[in-house]
Amino acid sequence: MELIKNIFFNTDKLIENSKVKISYTGKFFQDASEEVSIHYGFGLNWDNINDIQMEKTDLGFQAEIQLGEGDTFNFCFKNNNNEWDNNDGQNYVFPLEKPQTELLVLEDEPVSLGSARKLRKSYLWSKKIRLAVYKIITYLPKLISGNYRKKSASTEQH
Repeated sequence: MELIKNIFFNTDKLIENSKVKISYTGKFFQDASEEVSIHYGFGLNWDNINDIQMEKTDLGFQAEIQLGEGDTFNFCFKNNNNEWDNNDGQNYVFPLEKPQTELLVLEDEPVSLGSARKLRKSYLWSKKIRLAVYKIITYLPKLISGNYRKKSASTEQH
């Protein structure tokens, strides 16, 4: 996903407490800087500030980052000449989403049989409903038009 020119993520959404790979093809890559690091933090106050040396590849400078908690993921870049790319003083700021936990199963917690049965029952009901809707859509027009007749014993003997 490209949200701002020259910055790419390997995912569509940035989710708290997940890993993301970031690729940077901005001015330091275009100027052939040898080393680039990403300086980042989370939320309005730039909590949990960190610096990571990025790897230079043919596709740009890349790094894998463990996202923290906060409303935003904020970052800027610094090269080996102590020059900064901070989006013209605005920094690069991307919204972070909360992880969805409805169907998340934690490794250490056993799944209750009750919830598994409920999921199975709802799945079976959805299959039954889809089958019923299919039959209604398929056979109701034939019944209404009179084109659908059960084979009677007399027609089967011929």
